Amino acid sequence: MNSTHEQSLCHPNSPPKQHRQAGLYGSRINRKRTSSVRIFLSLWLWFSVGSLVGFAADIHVDPNLGDDSADGSISPLKTIAAAIRQSQPGDTIHLKPDTVYRDWAAFFNKSGEPGKPITLDGHGATLDGCDPLDPGGWVEIEPGLFRNDDLMPLTDAIIDRWFFVMDGQLNRMQRCSKGPSLPLKIPQELQPGEWTFIKDSEPTRAARAGYIFGSFWIRLPPNISLLEAKIEVPMRTAGVLIRGTSSHLVIRNLTSTRPYNDGFNLSDSKDILLENIQAINCGDDGISAHGHCRYSVKGFRSIGNATGICDTGTSETTYDDVLIRNCIGFDLFFLDSGIYTVRNAQVISSAAQAFYLLGREAPAEPCRVTLENVLIRREGIASEVRVSTNCLLKAQHLTLLNLDVQATGGTIELSQSFIGGEIPVAEVQSDDAPADQARKPNLHLWKDATWRGNGNWYDLSSARVDRVTYSKSEFNAFIQTVAAEQGSRWETGTPVTAAAVGLGAKIAP
Repeated sequence: MNSTHEQSLCHPNSPPKQHRQAGLYGSRINRKRTSSVRIFLSLWLWFSVGSLVGFAADIHVDPNLGDDSADGSISPLKTIAAAIRQSQPGDTIHLKPDTVYRDWAAFFNKSGEPGKPITLDGHGATLDGCDPLDPGGWVEIEPGLFRNDDLMPLTDAIIDRWFFVMDGQLNRMQRCSKGPSLPLKIPQELQPGEWTFIKDSEPTRAARAGYIFGSFWIRLPPNISLLEAKIEVPMRTAGVLIRGTSSHLVIRNLTSTRPYNDGFNLSDSKDILLENIQAINCGDDGISAHGHCRYSVKGFRSIGNATGICDTGTSETTYDDVLIRNCIGFDLFFLDSGIYTVRNAQVISSAAQAFYLLGREAPAEPCRVTLENVLIRREGIASEVRVSTNCLLKAQHLTLLNLDVQATGGTIELSQSFIGGEIPVAEVQSDDAPADQARKPNLHLWKDATWRGNGNWYDLSSARVDRVTYSKSEFNAFIQTVAAEQGSRWETGTPVTAAAVGLGAKIAP
């Protein structure tokens, strides 16, 4: 996400749909001898009838065999950009199944029509944001220390998200745009396999507003060249980028990996459907909505990103069938005045911040988040679900494990849910970790926060309202204080015992 607020499960790789027209790329070719006249007449008839009745076209993209001067049907195109330019309402762009594209899909003011969306079907393909490092432009300052003064156009936001891929692994230098971030090293402090960026102290080159100049530095082991090191560089801002007045689009069966910003970045677009998508090892968010964006996602895996989901502005987004894990800054982050819904989701939380709602100051519309059948399980160090002023969190069949809940303002409405502790998997597998005590969470409601609970199961360490803290034996006093809790219990339990009586997420932890 470009904002100042700022494998996993496999895709089913369905093959391209069968084409009704003969001779299309990927379909069987009739090898019977046919006269050139019959071929000409057949093609003329097909295109003539198609133009009259509005047949949808199938456009194919092959990064190895394609040519952007081709038509995309009889012969494939080479780039996704060419396919998007050529596409019309009702058309489907097909990527080659299970193929890695060093490319991105950028929709700028590109739209289908109601009932006739433009579809991008990846068929299990991957959009890779990285390219192999080109040694040209790099200068060896001393043995093993290399510098590049003009790698690509840069901003401070890009540097905050930056990484190089070394030995097949993202090297972020323990930096994250929305999480804990170490300062950049000076070049002389770099160890083999590390990098840094030094901004020009005094601008000597004219740059566009907001852009910066500086130098990247990489240190390698002695006697290893840049070519031998096989370093990869993130050169694309996103895997899928949808901007402007774009609408009526379908993106499906696609993985985005290793862009320097977001896996899927959408802004001010509407009526967008994303199905069976993955975002893996992205510089910033797995997926992010900006401005007034309206889309729905069915089947999403967000793994190893700076943030799992981060939605902003006045967007309206819906997610169904979600897995989030191995994030760094935030697992879930919802901001501003949007309306956000997450259903049937499992979050294995290990990011610095688990789940935050951050609203704008009143009188703006609140940040409204609805959770239905969601399990969030905390691994590693403690973290919390935090709801701030001018936010509304409504949750039904929610399970929170090892996570504190803190409302500094706003409203939390919780029903048929379970909040408790469970020994984290990471601790169970560690030789020196406690094996007999779950980490029971704390509930903390600040003075201006509102709490409404119905039919929940709490297994807490404590519950605090303003400056008064309550224990399990004082649950009745807690109920009287919040004055909006009914049919709930505070007793020892597990997600399994809660699920046996129909409480919490219907998802195995």
